[in-house]
Amino acid sequence: MIPWWVWVLLVTAAVAVYLRSLAGRLDRLHIRVEAARSSLDAALADRNAAALELAASGLLDPASSLLVAEAAHDARESTRPHRPQQEGDLSRALRAALDDQEDVQSLRRNPAGEAIIGGLGAAGTRVVYARQFHNEVVRATLRLRERPVVKGLRLAGTAPWPTPFEMDDAPPAALVS
Repeated sequence: MIPWWVWVLLVTAAVAVYLRSLAGRLDRLHIRVEAARSSLDAALADRNAAALELAASGLLDPASSLLVAEAAHDARESTRPHRPQQEGDLSRALRAALDDQEDVQSLRRNPAGEAIIGGLGAAGTRVVYARQFHNEVVRATLRLRERPVVKGLRLAGTAPWPTPFEMDDAPPAALVS
């Protein structure tokens, strides 16, 4: 016969192991959120650079070049609360500048234009995937943080609540293959 205090010790140990694993999982999710955010920031920076390269290339008409350059500059210089809006503005500027499939095809006939348009298309695709991955990790973290045991025992500590990055990231239709 096992004494009662052994049962109490076993239950206490099991609860401690469960809470430790839950806190470890939450910590790993927060690390993944930060890594995904860094990846998203890098993808956005690449897209901004590609947009600025397109604007400076002379391949677009002056008005479109100015529109894209201004939107890319604003997106690069924006601060955290305004960044999704500025990045969405860049997406809309790129769609406005590259809205005609035939114009994009004529840009692609130029070897320099093909490199710039190809780089911009690839950068835009990376932004879409990086943002989706970031938002999926944020949702998983929020689901875990909403559990009553996590909230009640404050297992998240002082980590800030992660927020999804919501922006208009649709690439110009002419760049989608």
